[in-house]
Amino acid sequence: MTQHRKVLSIQAGQPTSDGAGVSLTRVFGGPGVEQFDPFLMLDEFGSDNPDEYIAGFPPHPHRGFETVTYMLEGRMRHEDHMGNVGLLQGGGVQWMTAARGIIHSEMPEQEEGVMRGFQLWLNLPGKTKLSDASYQDIQPENIPRLTTEAGVEVVVIAGRFDDGSVQQMGAVQRPDTEPQYFDFHMPAGSRISPRIPEGHRALLYVYEGTLEIAGQPQAVSASRLVRLSNEGQLQLNSAAGARVLLIAGKPLGEPIVQYGPFVMNTREEIEQALRDFRDDRLTA
Repeated sequence: MTQHRKVLSIQAGQPTSDGAGVSLTRVFGGPGVEQFDPFLMLDEFGSDNPDEYIAGFPPHPHRGFETVTYMLEGRMRHEDHMGNVGLLQGGGVQWMTAARGIIHSEMPEQEEGVMRGFQLWLNLPGKTKLSDASYQDIQPENIPRLTTEAGVEVVVIAGRFDDGSVQQMGAVQRPDTEPQYFDFHMPAGSRISPRIPEGHRALLYVYEGTLEIAGQPQAVSASRLVRLSNEGQLQLNSAAGARVLLIAGKPLGEPIVQYGPFVMNTREEIEQALRDFRDDRLTA
């Protein structure tokens, strides 16, 4: 008998704002984030009202984790203290490893139209939290896409996609947390059975349509996050059509101490990060 991954929780995100007043939905993050290990936060942003995004994210610091920004629509310009300048546009990904420290800005490269996408925070293990920062822009044409036999389009951002019939390495591979990050575009009546390593944390975020999960009696509607058990197979169906993020990774099992844009293992390390930022040594 097939053992399916169990649904542990289904939750809606909370409206909030960040940066200089950008409206967004915090899908998860904050107290209790250990249950999402190795992930720390997922934000969804989407608006056609410039007043809700135009102020952007002026220069700000990070330490101890990675940020993954996936744009669906719109244009955002990245600049950082290392001299990197990049344009993030629809279908593209920005993967930034803050590690020891980075100071960067993310500002809209548009004054009208739709700005839509996601930002995921991925933790780093203690052994690499103080390593060198790095940054890469991945243009849409460099992100693998495939269509399964059932007609599901898969955007393979990170890790390796495998459904038993087709395999595809993603644009990014990361050690330690071994993240998988896929975007499924599911037509009405389609199904998909992505293989996820045993022991990996697995999350689903339905951002359009309705999703059915094998073993779960109730369909999952849009703007809902599903947290799954770490073992078993996963079978997804959508009678009406859906767009779904699948995010999975190997838990680090380390203490998580967060203070705003700094995520470390101990309170002492957070205090050191604050001193380093105050003394202009965060990125030294």
